[in-house]
Amino acid sequence: MISNPFLVLPNIQLLLFLSLILITFHTVIADDSFVWLVCSSKDSNFSTNSTYQSNLHRLLTKLPSVASPSGFSIIPEGQPPDQVFGLALCRGDVFPSQCKSYLSTAVDGIISRCPVGKTAAIWYDKCLVRYSSVNFSSVDDTAFRQILYNVGDISNPESFEELYMVLMGDLTQKAAYNSDRMFAVEKANYTSSVKLYGLVQCTRDLTREECYQCLHLSQTQMLQCCWGKQGGVVLAYSCYLRFEIYTYYDESLAEPLLLSPPPSTSTLSPKSEPVGDSGTTPARRKDGRSRDKRKILALVVIVPVGALMLLSACFLYMRRRRVPAPDAADVEKRNEESLLFNLDTIKVATDNFANRNKLGEGGFGWVYKGILPGGQEIAVKRLSINSRQGLIELRNEVVTVTRIQHKNLVRLLGFCLEENEKMLIYEFLPHQSLDKFLFNPNKCGQLDWRRRYKIIEGIARGLLYLHEESRLKIIHRDLKTGNILLDQFMNPKISDFGLAKLIDMEKTRGVASRIAGTNGYMAPEYVMYGHMSTKSDVFSFGVLVLEIITGRRVTEFHGSGHAANILSYIWKNWIKGRPLQTMDQRLGGRYHKNEAMRCIHIGLLCVQDDPKKRPTMSTVVLMLSSYSMNLPIPSSPAFLVQGSTTTENSTANEAGNCSKTKQSSREKRKSRLVSANNVTITDMEPR
Repeated sequence: MISNPFLVLPNIQLLLFLSLILITFHTVIADDSFVWLVCSSKDSNFSTNSTYQSNLHRLLTKLPSVASPSGFSIIPEGQPPDQVFGLALCRGDVFPSQCKSYLSTAVDGIISRCPVGKTAAIWYDKCLVRYSSVNFSSVDDTAFRQILYNVGDISNPESFEELYMVLMGDLTQKAAYNSDRMFAVEKANYTSSVKLYGLVQCTRDLTREECYQCLHLSQTQMLQCCWGKQGGVVLAYSCYLRFEIYTYYDESLAEPLLLSPPPSTSTLSPKSEPVGDSGTTPARRKDGRSRDKRKILALVVIVPVGALMLLSACFLYMRRRRVPAPDAADVEKRNEESLLFNLDTIKVATDNFANRNKLGEGGFGWVYKGILPGGQEIAVKRLSINSRQGLIELRNEVVTVTRIQHKNLVRLLGFCLEENEKMLIYEFLPHQSLDKFLFNPNKCGQLDWRRRYKIIEGIARGLLYLHEESRLKIIHRDLKTGNILLDQFMNPKISDFGLAKLIDMEKTRGVASRIAGTNGYMAPEYVMYGHMSTKSDVFSFGVLVLEIITGRRVTEFHGSGHAANILSYIWKNWIKGRPLQTMDQRLGGRYHKNEAMRCIHIGLLCVQDDPKKRPTMSTVVLMLSSYSMNLPIPSSPAFLVQGSTTTENSTANEAGNCSKTKQSSREKRKSRLVSANNVTITDMEPR
């Protein structure tokens, strides 16, 4: 009786082993065609035989070996200014041994196709290699996103789209929040004979929220780009998405495979273990020896290291007791001084506030473009002499707000208080404000549906940060299209929150002594009673959403006889079952119907008369990102007509139209909820 056939037939065993090696080698080598390449422009190349080239060579040489055990790595090489950062990522269904081969092929490919590029990235079917002179670690880089699609069309695109959204939404959730490797695959039945296969993955330097946002954006853009296609791929620096109607990943490796750490032998099936002469599996014998070595290592290394750490902790503790903590007032003073800009510096940057550098005007004053000596572009808001914003209040607000940072908030760089000047200095955004595009017939064409949806999502995330995720709880109070700025990639950034109101984190609302905001965007409870809360901002967000999808100003219907404002206009079409008739006609019907309906629905939920019925911004973000979430039925919106002027431009003549009788403060505010011909807002606080 033969107990081990491999011992009797060594030649057959050798042939099988060699065949396995040849198959693996062929798989790696045959997959040598790259999917996409990004190479820096000629003005961003490095010189041959330079320090940067030497650092890059060392980085690319060791990157495959460093990344292959876990399937992912980001490493630096060299020192500034010639430092280079590299990233390597293998697809989640790839073995570590295969990963190294794939990455080596990718390294050869990026060197041959981008020989002197200071920044480059190359995608293969199974891996990504990227390097740059800029540290991109832990950054959700949205600067690049390439969509490739299968030229074949699907027979029933409507049902296919629904299945795609459910499948990719589920995968995005799993990869972002349920996978240590930020990787997920899944398949779903499209018909009795056709399945839909999905795969998503993020680079593991992202936070889970950033991974979710990256994949969700790819998921949405793929659908907007290539509706009705049988499959497609979205390549981005930080995430990867693919779907097909055929199997393209290794199903046996995708789910159970754990690249780091490797699975313990106790989880392997006994059938997969070759049995040795002694009846003990070689894997188990090896694992036993490994455990013995680990015990010895623990005694020799870990115990002394632990003792050293204990001594270090004691030393630091004693040293901290001797050194007094810095005074809080001193820290605050140093922080404030770091935000102060010299008036002469601002004058030079703006060419002494030259007219050609004017970007815009409001009741607060003018905004100028400037360039600092180092080349940084800035936007300078020069408050008018008549501004009610006090110096102490301005300083305190600026110092506070500069502590918060978010990609959907305009960054406040500092302020200047010299010679009766009061100025705020912001980062400069080239596209300026959203209203310059949305309501301009010559520019609105640049706002296709994909960009509009992206803008809505970005505003929601920025507002959520102000309300719930920052160290402070901030109510913006003046959310409008004019205060949404767009960067070079048309990403939205909320501005003018420097003069917003901070409230106690334990409180849900506050009471304003004076009403500040813009007519048409303010919630009714705020106008009537001065009650300000996060739900006041939610109301403004709802108005903003309805403006973005219709392409019409909130006050456009003022005095038209058809509707009091945009809220009543959309509500009438909603209850008549024709909400899509309110969509911006300039889109030419080129928009995603389900997304458009969802935005209209969310907009109406946000502008409901009762603040308690309005969703929080965390719920709004979830509504925008989850197509499986059922939305509640909206109730009638607040048909509040607040005129067509901003609070900064309200005049004494307008104030006279509101009421000529002496009223209490509350009665005055109630009187503002009247017909469109009589109502204006008085007693305004400039912003």
